[in-house]
Amino acid sequence: MRADRPPRGGEGERQQALVEARAWIGTPYRHRTSVKGEGCDCLGLVRGVWRGLYGAEPEGLPPYSPDWAERGGDETLLTAARRWMVQIPVREARAGDVLLFRMSAGVPVKHCGIIGSDEGPERTLIHAYWGRAVIESWMGGWWMRRVAAAFAWPETGEGAEGRRDPLHHALHGPPPPEGEDSWRR
Repeated sequence: MRADRPPRGGEGERQQALVEARAWIGTPYRHRTSVKGEGCDCLGLVRGVWRGLYGAEPEGLPPYSPDWAERGGDETLLTAARRWMVQIPVREARAGDVLLFRMSAGVPVKHCGIIGSDEGPERTLIHAYWGRAVIESWMGGWWMRRVAAAFAWPETGEGAEGRRDPLHHALHGPPPPEGEDSWRR
């Protein structure tokens, strides 16, 4: 793991992310929005779950049009995810982790969602469905063939004086062993 990255969260972060994501189910699809019950797009859902886990978002969101990936060709979504989340091998992704999707070969990553379940014959995906709402749907072969990357949520650090800020971890490192006071930097 790189020193400038927050430590990877565990089962607690995954479970909390699932609770947060499921609370968004039924929120109408609205491009470039992130308001639970009012509207969101796929990124707005992940942003909303982030706020539920950590508070404020780690960076401002630049304007983007519905066809941003096709027009610019940059890996904007993938690059941002790598800045703030912990990339993991796709085969290790579990319920509560974030998946990024490349909708066709040769184009940038454009869709994201949260694994709802990794039990049974097929996983489920919680995501904002274009033109509809946030749903939890089966991840059949069509979706699985388009997975481009997987990310775990950063450690919330709630065991260290209630800190929930992964940015603090990135800047100052993980908390020291029990009894040491250097965590209060």
